[in-house]
Amino acid sequence: MNMNKIECIIMDWAGTAIDYGCFAPVAAFVKCFEDMGLSVTPAETRAHMGLTKIEEVRALFAIDRVKAEFAAKYGRDYTEDDVQRCYAGFESALMATLEDYAKPIPGVVDTIAALRSEGIKVGSTTGYTQSMMDVVMPAAARFGYTVDCCVTSDGLPGGRPKPYMVWQNLCRLDVPSPASVMKVGDTIADIREGRNAGACSVGVILGSNEMALTEEETATLHADELKKRMDDVRFRMYAAGAHYVIDSITELPRLIKAVG
Repeated sequence: MNMNKIECIIMDWAGTAIDYGCFAPVAAFVKCFEDMGLSVTPAETRAHMGLTKIEEVRALFAIDRVKAEFAAKYGRDYTEDDVQRCYAGFESALMATLEDYAKPIPGVVDTIAALRSEGIKVGSTTGYTQSMMDVVMPAAARFGYTVDCCVTSDGLPGGRPKPYMVWQNLCRLDVPSPASVMKVGDTIADIREGRNAGACSVGVILGSNEMALTEEETATLHADELKKRMDDVRFRMYAAGAHYVIDSITELPRLIKAVG
């Protein structure tokens, strides 16, 4: 029997386990608005990352500048039909590239293997839909990354920051208490999801949507600038309610040991 206090970790996917810097959805969001003659910036898409993707499209439409741009172009206010049309464009743009963004973030595969060897269960939640994960999971598995359970918000009352995906993991993995769960993610929505579920909520900085850097950019950034950016992310995550914030996923086993 696992004697650690933490008996299950629930990982986010893009920006936490795979897709260093969380770039796949950013590109697809920018493209689907572009196709409607509207502009959203990568920074605007990242501000809402971690939500279900349809909720993020709604949040982007609700930006005052985007609202005004839509009204100027179409001569009317946007409707839910416009949101759905944009989301359909997002889905097709994302599905075309998802496999290219399934590579695990450095250290993830070995870290998860080490935790599994300690008897820790590995669940996951995501802002992607089940059909998106049907592309992502086999692609990630080819790189050696797998989880015991993946829950999407399909069929649930809502996605992040609501707690239902975490609780569904607990049911499927037979984990009786959220107090023995560590929810690990790279966005503010991840942090809030963990808190709302009653789990220990952990933010990861390197590779995250919040850092918004490629692996190469991270490696070549001046040390002082890198520290400043990492601190900015750290403070935002703590302000959102994170119990702990780690620099890299490789620190997770030590954190679990300390908590246990």
